[in-house]
Amino acid sequence: MGYDNRLEEVVGVVALTPVTDESLMAAHLRGDRAAFRELVERYADGLLRYLVHMTANRDQAEDLFQETFKKVHEKAHTYRGPVFKSWLFTIATRATIDHLRRRKRSAMLSLDQEADCGQDSGSSLAETLASEDAPDPADELVREERKQQVREAVASLPVKQRAALVLAYYQQLSYREVADVMGCSLGTVKTQMSRALATLARRLPESISVTK
Repeated sequence: MGYDNRLEEVVGVVALTPVTDESLMAAHLRGDRAAFRELVERYADGLLRYLVHMTANRDQAEDLFQETFKKVHEKAHTYRGPVFKSWLFTIATRATIDHLRRRKRSAMLSLDQEADCGQDSGSSLAETLASEDAPDPADELVREERKQQVREAVASLPVKQRAALVLAYYQQLSYREVADVMGCSLGTVKTQMSRALATLARRLPESISVTK
């Protein structure tokens, strides 16, 4: 094999080698803006879907999306790997839980101040999940009705159960990865998942499963 052919083969192998998240983070730390944009593009769809499921509000999800990647940029020097996705969703989950707690306190204050209004000051999680802003609207009525029932049931779960469920089912993380993201033990994740699935089993018809 000639030198030129060998060189061409080596270059071809290099070109086919995928760029890892870890190498993109290293490049970002060296000031490569394109590397950071690539990371955002890789995880944009999945992360935004996760945040919409968690907050039940597209606008709030987009705000948290921006906040998450801002923190990724600011905390890049603390990243030690090996799995960037777990690290990213850890940041997103903590930001979301803090946001939901603040929203809950704000809602309680609002209800105290507007007790004579006769209705809640904002839409419920279930109503928002089923709204036009919810992701993946179904084309057929029957499918949409089923999706709505799932959204309502998932939205009714306590926030940590909801996070465990969405990370495992919608983001396809392993229980160990979910535990890393949520900062808890594997046993705690299993307990949260067991409770979440038991609740969904009670609230959903047998013909409906937890789907996207």
